[in-house]
Amino acid sequence: GMTVGIVIGCLGVAGFLVIPILIALLLPAVQQAREAARRTQCKNNLKQIGLALHNYHDTYQAFPPAFTVDAQGKPLHSWRVLILPFLGEAGLYNSIDQSQAWDSPQNAAFQLQMPAVYTCPSHGSPGTSNGLTHYAAIVGAQCVFQGEKTTAMRDITDGTSNTILIGEVSQATISWMSPTDVSFDTFTGIGGSGGFSSHHTGGVHMLMCDGAVRFISQNIDGQTLRALFTRAGNENVGQF
Repeated sequence: GMTVGIVIGCLGVAGFLVIPILIALLLPAVQQAREAARRTQCKNNLKQIGLALHNYHDTYQAFPPAFTVDAQGKPLHSWRVLILPFLGEAGLYNSIDQSQAWDSPQNAAFQLQMPAVYTCPSHGSPGTSNGLTHYAAIVGAQCVFQGEKTTAMRDITDGTSNTILIGEVSQATISWMSPTDVSFDTFTGIGGSGGFSSHHTGGVHMLMCDGAVRFISQNIDGQTLRALFTRAGNENVGQF
């Protein structure tokens, strides 16, 4: 009886030692699986945004402007507001006063009603973002988003699969309604707080004009990236 007791006792101690080791071994795997799921969700968000942009183009024969302006040329609303009806958010779109600025007293309350599609889950839960988006356009005279001017598919002579529309901006503090995006003229490279960055390892998701989402390495050559931002630069981008 004594030997059985000792064996059970030893097994108890062994089990006591093994369980923390198993947890320590499994935890990174669980975290990796969770991040893989979040990364997939982020990719799907951009695909949904891409579909909304394409449906907007089908309706208006052009992509939305980066922002709308008032009579004085002051930016009022972001493209993220303009595509709301194509994201199943017509009610929210109709509630926003398009004639007033995004941060006017009439519109301030809608800041916290950001659609979940504008949040990358790797950055935290949608409710904790305070209306800050994790997706922004690249904006410049040579880009698809030129500012208040619109661009049609036929203007993208570099090819829709070689031209970037939107990317992740996990470190920028851009309110989803704000007419603020990443400037082509001041862009310095992936990973900076002012530009494209993500909470995924190794790079960022980018939405191409053809609706595909590509994971672009943070080590991509700066010139190649700039070539991908332009719609009619006639550059040879090769593999990326």
